[in-house]
Amino acid sequence: MRFATVSEAGGQVRCGVVRDDTLLRLPAGTTVLDLLRTDGLRDAGARALADGDAVPLAGLRLLPPVDAPTVRDFVAFEEHVEGMTAGAGVGAEWYEAPTFYFTNPYALVGAHDDVAVPPGCSRLDFECEVAAVIGRGGADIAPEDASAHIAGYTIFNDWSARDLQFREMAVRLGPCKGKDFATTLGPVLVTADELEPYRDADGFLALGMTVAVNGVEIGRDLLSNMGWPFEDLVAYASRGTEVRPGDVLGSGTCGNGGCLAELWGRGRTDLPPLRPGDVVTMTVEGLGTLRNTVVAGREPHPIAQARPRPRTRP
Repeated sequence: MRFATVSEAGGQVRCGVVRDDTLLRLPAGTTVLDLLRTDGLRDAGARALADGDAVPLAGLRLLPPVDAPTVRDFVAFEEHVEGMTAGAGVGAEWYEAPTFYFTNPYALVGAHDDVAVPPGCSRLDFECEVAAVIGRGGADIAPEDASAHIAGYTIFNDWSARDLQFREMAVRLGPCKGKDFATTLGPVLVTADELEPYRDADGFLALGMTVAVNGVEIGRDLLSNMGWPFEDLVAYASRGTEVRPGDVLGSGTCGNGGCLAELWGRGRTDLPPLRPGDVVTMTVEGLGTLRNTVVAGREPHPIAQARPRPRTRP
């Protein structure tokens, strides 16, 4: 099943199951997050397919399919890391564990929403990813048990302000303001069972991924080129803590042009940072397509540099 959350005329938010070009709406007030929390997603979807209120998808604004309480983003593609190091190689630490950072759940945007350049940014980038959505909570989940905790998958564009990101990471923290302004999620949440036919002999989901800017293809990869399957990401995310229904776990950026910065690191000088008016399109096999237009953002309110420490003590 494919679940969508939409904004209708007048701003009313509804969710339902997508069938062809139609949304089979669930009762008003129902949310995908509530269904995940009550383990009612599949039953609700079956009811919608049987007798849901059908409306055309055309003209509805697609919102992120789930109002995620937390968003973790991993870095699970070795080829992406290679490009980002600009020839310095992949550190041994990357191979030891599937590293992630927390990003901003308040900054999720829909599949066709405009994305504003964040204040102070001059090197805007996209990142083509897939995300798993947690359906069943748990702590210290074993990898062999983790598939039962994944409700489904969606496309994830981790927009990145590279100049802000690299400055703040030089302080050995972050990324923070380089990442927290926009993350596209959508267009739908596809239940995990729908993607089982794509699973390869090694247990990875072999979904084709492409990204284009202004209609020109920039990157192409397979999701199965991840260093770890999503089940391992779930297990690691829950180690010593817990994951809860609705939590989003991004795969990290695919290789072979999944972002501009990877290609810059490989010596490409013909690809400028994103500018207002650019249209970024991401398509993932079995999941659909995102299409976001970059628009101008606000100027930042100035904040003074840190003062030198006074070097006095009481």
